[in-house]
Amino acid sequence: MQFKLTLLLLLLSTYIYGQKLSDNAEISILTVGPGTSLIDAFGHSAFRIKDDSIGLDVTYGYGGFDFDAPNFYLKFAQGKLNYLISKDDIHRFYRVYEYYNRDVNEQVLNLNSTQKQKLYDYLINNYKPENRRYLYDFFFDNCATKIKDVVNFSANNKLKYNIPASYKEATFRTLIQENLNRNSWGSLGIDVALGAVIDRKATPEQHMFLPKNIHSFFAEATFKNGKPLVKSSKSFYKAKPKQVDSIFFISPLFVFSILAIVILFITYKDYKKQHRTKIMDTLILVITGLAGVVILLLWFATDHEGTHNNYNLLWANPLNLVAIIQLFKNKPKKWISKHFKFNVILLGLLMFHWITGVQVFAIGLIPLLIALLVRYVFLAKHLST
Repeated sequence: MQFKLTLLLLLLSTYIYGQKLSDNAEISILTVGPGTSLIDAFGHSAFRIKDDSIGLDVTYGYGGFDFDAPNFYLKFAQGKLNYLISKDDIHRFYRVYEYYNRDVNEQVLNLNSTQKQKLYDYLINNYKPENRRYLYDFFFDNCATKIKDVVNFSANNKLKYNIPASYKEATFRTLIQENLNRNSWGSLGIDVALGAVIDRKATPEQHMFLPKNIHSFFAEATFKNGKPLVKSSKSFYKAKPKQVDSIFFISPLFVFSILAIVILFITYKDYKKQHRTKIMDTLILVITGLAGVVILLLWFATDHEGTHNNYNLLWANPLNLVAIIQLFKNKPKKWISKHFKFNVILLGLLMFHWITGVQVFAIGLIPLLIALLVRYVFLAKHLST
């Protein structure tokens, strides 16, 4: 009777908490290198649970999209989209990153049997449908920070993160841009959408929002008793050499340089003829005004912390939309000249913010900003007369 009760409790425990790992089980951190698109440019992190004694070899990661979520794109824009913990067979995991030719490095954690079981049970419980979703935050709650949090939990928060030799102080923006070409549309989009809050220095632990920094910090981490967190490291998959084509003629710097030349040329012709090209001015005000509205919405109408205090509003002035109607009048209101003087002042403030390091702006915008400054000066003088 007692044997049956023990067996029943064992089966019940297995049902509730999952499989019992053997003493030979290994738990690893898999760090995936960056991909070629913006969405995977920052890499990925996952757990590997390997136990040959029970035929177990699976991965758990915290980077899954819930495409079935209602209003998926709206929630993504608002910063209210839930991400999912995913589970994969190790062979499928390997084949995916082999196909996309991305490095995968493995770090076997130096955990005892109790800590391994605690971590594995946590993942099993977290993978249940009712627990699978979490509110994603790019900097503070993503696929890498979740790895750190779960490892800390399994180690009873007794880990010490030592500074790696490769560590350098950096802002959040610098850390993001490390894997990006600054003269790319993805880089420009990040610099336009994200505000001054990401231009503050990240603490050493905050560097671990990036998977590659999880790898480097874990390599130096120890328990409070001095035992290293990582027992061994190896390359799980080595990416083949690849050439990344960067075509300058479709880059932001080239495109905006051409646009700036057009604006400056038309401004010169208008100055000579004492004329004003209304169509071009309308396009400038519509584009910059709408860009300003989007930036305002990202700042005040979403839960994205990184979009706050965005001084791109200094060139993307939403008030430009109000000024458009005046440009088509034969005798515009007197305040329209002051509006363009105000825009000149705003561009001056933008340069001050950039030089003093309050916010870093996209380098691809430089030609356009110069052209806007010249055009606004011309319009301020022309409309004042």
